[in-house]
Amino acid sequence: MAARDGDGWIQCQCGSKHWGKFGAAGILIFRGSAEGGREIFLQHRAPWVHNGDTWGIPGGARDSHESYLEAALREAHEEIGITADEIEVIGESCQEHGAWGYHTIIALAHERCDPIAANQESIEVRWVERSEVSTLALHPAFSKNWSMLLELIHTLP
Repeated sequence: MAARDGDGWIQCQCGSKHWGKFGAAGILIFRGSAEGGREIFLQHRAPWVHNGDTWGIPGGARDSHESYLEAALREAHEEIGITADEIEVIGESCQEHGAWGYHTIIALAHERCDPIAANQESIEVRWVERSEVSTLALHPAFSKNWSMLLELIHTLP
């Protein structure tokens, strides 16, 4: 296994401090159809993590040797116990800040996809109706991008 060298803070040229020396990635998993309604898989973050006690998607720092997709899949396995064969990657949304970026991998859950709270970074994990996502106390960065991500998900077949 390659070294985990991505953990750490970076002072971004946007003026904010971000987690992930080489950027970060997360995975937004959904199930259901556009006609029948879609549910989004969310993680209630533990109080001790950055922006804790908020809801968001599994994710974290990208290591220097990883693509954003590889980082998101690794984090998904670590945090919610799923593997790449349980989902179908549909797309990617990128927020680039020059030297730092956050990539959201968008994936459709296969029927056998059964995520769990696989480590102590989660208080709870669950499927949430897309119309109810914004009623939760969302992670600030996820909240900021939720409407754009929702629009993207809405355009998918």
